Amino acid sequence: MEAAFRDAGVTGFLHAADIDTGREVAVAADAPVVLASVFKVPLLVAFHRLAAQGRLDPTEQVTLAAGDRTSGPTGVSALLDDVRMSLRDLACLMITVSDNAAADALLERVGLEAVNAAAEGLGLRATVVTGGGRQLFDDLLADAGASGFPEVWARLDEPGLAARLRALDPSRTSRSTPRDMTRLLAAIWRDEAAPPDGCAAMRRLFGLQVWPHRLSSGFPYDDVLVSGKTGTLLTVRNEVGVVEYPDGGRYAVAVFTRSLLPIAVLPQADAVIGTAARLAVEALRRAPSGR
Repeated sequence: MEAAFRDAGVTGFLHAADIDTGREVAVAADAPVVLASVFKVPLLVAFHRLAAQGRLDPTEQVTLAAGDRTSGPTGVSALLDDVRMSLRDLACLMITVSDNAAADALLERVGLEAVNAAAEGLGLRATVVTGGGRQLFDDLLADAGASGFPEVWARLDEPGLAARLRALDPSRTSRSTPRDMTRLLAAIWRDEAAPPDGCAAMRRLFGLQVWPHRLSSGFPYDDVLVSGKTGTLLTVRNEVGVVEYPDGGRYAVAVFTRSLLPIAVLPQADAVIGTAARLAVEALRRAPSGR
């Protein structure tokens, strides 16, 4: 796995665990990493925990005005007119297409305190969410002194610029570790992160994620189910998810990478997430006490 990361030109961090036996494979699994859009996973958990406690109604309708939404390339973020939908439908877009506007609207209703309380309650001591997509992008532009995202990319190789960006520093942005993320996924798959109906709803959304180029690319089999959530920000490319085999084997996998090159399109960096995940899961399946 380390060789695969090197060959792809990235620094990689990985944790994979058999959800039922606890066996694990790790590469720098306790190192702090930038969550990017993976912050939407603990947000989803907090949403379902609050719903189960009766503190919010998943069917509550929210209007997202066209002139006051977080920008982004997918979902509501990309639309031109006002949109009205339920909190649970915002959660769906947040996970399946990583909709930034949907995520920020949900975060406003759930609250940062509840997200971090949920993480702490599940024993995820290294996981902290500091804000949503709008804050992330505002910080990025302010730190770079840029007028827009394309300008940040154009100047990313300037000496010292990357070090100034809070968004790329896990000590100054939403952060976790690969091990914390597999613990969270395992809790969702074992119906421990929320009541069983809430966990089932979360598993459904992860299974509907549309991106096939990272985790799923390592498991191109009709009878293997891959459910996940990506995260992308400049040179950061991540995905966390669960791989399920027809024999009942269930494996939580978290892969976080940082590219050594300031290039927006780097297919090998995407593909190595699937490659490393496959190597880790194959090792777990070969283990004597595994399936």
